[in-house]
Amino acid sequence: MTYMKSLRCVVIGCGRMGHAHSERLAVDSRSNLVGFFDADPNMATQLRDRFAPDAAVFETVEDALSQSNADAAVICTPTTAHASQVRAAASCNLHVLCEKPLGANRDEILELIHLSRDRRELHFMLAYQRRFWAVYRRMKEEIDSGRWGNIVGITAVNTERWQQTIAGTWRDEPDINYGGFLGDAGSHRLDSLFYVTSLRLGDVSARSSKAGSQVEIVTLVNGELLDASDRDVPFSLSFFGNSSTFHEELFIHCENADLIVRDFQLFIGRDNDIQKIDLPPEQSGPDATHNPVVGFLELVTGAAGNISPFECALPVFDMTTSILESAHSRTPKS
Repeated sequence: MTYMKSLRCVVIGCGRMGHAHSERLAVDSRSNLVGFFDADPNMATQLRDRFAPDAAVFETVEDALSQSNADAAVICTPTTAHASQVRAAASCNLHVLCEKPLGANRDEILELIHLSRDRRELHFMLAYQRRFWAVYRRMKEEIDSGRWGNIVGITAVNTERWQQTIAGTWRDEPDINYGGFLGDAGSHRLDSLFYVTSLRLGDVSARSSKAGSQVEIVTLVNGELLDASDRDVPFSLSFFGNSSTFHEELFIHCENADLIVRDFQLFIGRDNDIQKIDLPPEQSGPDATHNPVVGFLELVTGAAGNISPFECALPVFDMTTSILESAHSRTPKS
C-alpha cells in the first residue's frame, strides 16, 4: 500500500485528550489537522483556532467523518461513544486512533476487535500511552530476555489528584466512566502490567471506596496472574485517586532481580542495591516525545508495527470487571 506524505486527521472530542493529541499532531510534519468535532462547538472552535486555523468545525460526528476529507480519525470522546464512532470512522474508510477504554462493555470491545481484524486495509490503535514510553519498553525487554529469571511477584502503587478534578464531568458518572479512577487512569496500570509481563488474569480479591464521589476513587487489589505454564504470580495493586500528588510505582519481582518503574524512571534492584537504568528522560512521561500520536503516525505510514492494537483492551476490561465485582460483593473473583 502507498501512503500519503501527510496524514489528514479529524479530531473527535475536544476536551483534555483532544487538546493533547491535537497539539502533538499540529507539530508533526507527517500530519495535517483538517477538522474538529465536539458536542460543545466552542471547544472544537477553540482547538481549531489554536492549532489549525484553516480546518473545519463540524456540527455532527457524521459530518466530521464523512466531509472532512480526512484519512484518519482521532477519537477522544467519553467511553460510551467510542464504539459507534469507531464503526462510523471505519465505514468512512478512516484509520482510527481511539482513546482508552475502548468500549463501555465486553460485547462492544469484542465487536471492535473483530472490526479491526476484518478491515485489514485500515489501522486501528488504542491510546495506551505507557506502551510507547521508554521505561516500560525497556522493562519489557529485560523481562522477555529471561536473564532475571521467572516473575515471582508484582507490587504497584498509583496515586493522583484525580477526584479533585472530576466534579461535574463525565468522569464522575458511573454509567459513562466504568470503574472510576481504576477504570480511567488506573487502566494504564493494568495495561502496562499485561504489556510488560505477558501474564494473564487469575483470581482477584478487592476493596473499593467512592470516597464521596459517584465513582470508585480508592481501590485495593490482591490476587494472582498466570504465566504460560499456569504458574501463579501473586500481585498487590493500590489505586488512590484522592491523593494530593501524582506517584506511579511498579515493581516486577523476578527470581534474580527487581525491575522498578518509579515516576517515569527505571531501576534494577539486586542484593539490596538499586541502580538507575539510564534512558532519555524525554522519552517517558506525559510529555514524552514517543506517544500514541507518534506511534499512530508511524503505524499508518508504515514505519512501525502496532504495539497497541484493539486486542489489548480485553484483558484490561476483564480485570477491571473482576476487581469491581469482587469489591462490590466482598468475595474473590476469577
